[in-house]
Amino acid sequence: MKRRRAAVLCASLMAASLVTGGCGNGASGTDGTQEVETTQTAETTQTDNGSADGTISLTVWGAEEDAELLKQITDSFAKEYASQATFDITIAAESESNCKDALLGDVINAPDVFTFADDQLRALVASGVLEPIENSDEVASASVDGAADAASVNDQLYAYPLTADNGYFLYYNKEYFSDTDVQTLDQMLSVAAANGKKVTMDWSSGWYLYSFFGNTGMELGLNDDGISNYCNWNSQDGSIKGVDVAQSMLSIAANPGFLNTDDQGMMEGIQNGSVIAGISGVWSANGIEQAWGDNYAAIKLPTYTCAGQQVQMASFKGYKLVGANAYSKNAAWASKLAEWISNEQNQTLRFEQRQQGPANKKAAESGEIADSPAIQAVLAQSEFASLQRIGGNYWDPVQTFAAQMAAGNPTGQDLQDLLDTMVKGVTASNAQ
Repeated sequence: MKRRRAAVLCASLMAASLVTGGCGNGASGTDGTQEVETTQTAETTQTDNGSADGTISLTVWGAEEDAELLKQITDSFAKEYASQATFDITIAAESESNCKDALLGDVINAPDVFTFADDQLRALVASGVLEPIENSDEVASASVDGAADAASVNDQLYAYPLTADNGYFLYYNKEYFSDTDVQTLDQMLSVAAANGKKVTMDWSSGWYLYSFFGNTGMELGLNDDGISNYCNWNSQDGSIKGVDVAQSMLSIAANPGFLNTDDQGMMEGIQNGSVIAGISGVWSANGIEQAWGDNYAAIKLPTYTCAGQQVQMASFKGYKLVGANAYSKNAAWASKLAEWISNEQNQTLRFEQRQQGPANKKAAESGEIADSPAIQAVLAQSEFASLQRIGGNYWDPVQTFAAQMAAGNPTGQDLQDLLDTMVKGVTASNAQ
């Protein structure tokens, strides 16, 4: 196994030098990385792979805003295993979205345990940083639907599911909308227009634009090379064609009850009373609840009219995972700590302190979490959502297309031509 790891390490270092240019921060905290260090001392009974005095040293990467939470969790870990070892645990800040690049950019100084976004899993597995976890069946069965799949490659679990809330859904003000109103976007826009108000959605990002194409029967995904995309959103076949989606978007954009804006614009509208519904994620929950009080509500995305049919709006879904570095000098302890960070108790604690939705079933069904409209909405929407498995060529062409739709196609360009151009960009080869 060590020989395999060494070979993969050399390969990953070469790849990192070509792809990332060594841009990642090491675990030392240099180049602006912020650290919180905690040391727990106990009588040492296990010294394998530790320091000369038997101390087990571990470094954990997590989001900067999670530093205090992770300190609590690692303190409890050290206390739990105090009879077995002395621990020196360092917590360093690194964004989950940048974890892969930072880690592969400096494998030598990489952390023992790290949190990361699920779309980085395949690259980390391919580099040898992640290896199959031993109690995979137990972990998978304890996780909400979809979480184990997000942490797996070829049906093998490589990481511990941590959160299941990286997605979007609908917030709405119950003062204006009934339970029936929020089932269809058409009715919501009608209600908003009648009251001189707005329903918002962000069309500046391909992340949200997936909503209109995802449940139409047209396809988008990652090719076997793991880099390029396949996409037929310009399809001229089937009951719903690409131009049907484009025409629906133009109709929505022209509706006086609709406003294309980002999260900041949505929140400003909610606070000044001009916005009564909007599509966003759990990160917006606290601000919206404070503004709407007892009228605050959240639900899965509505349907929209396309080619004379009601189509359920889709979404991307995402998960945060915890990985144990296979190259760690204390790999067994790293795995124990990764599992500890992601257990039911600590996922519940994460919700209490950071309002992040758990990937653990029991945590998701308990107490405040079960009563959280935002968490329950994102879980309900997950039935109509897909994992974000797309290459980098997806974003810019889709954003350009969306901007044209949001503006009402002011140049009057043929919709099929616009779709063909978008798909050509999305599916472009990455070969130089």
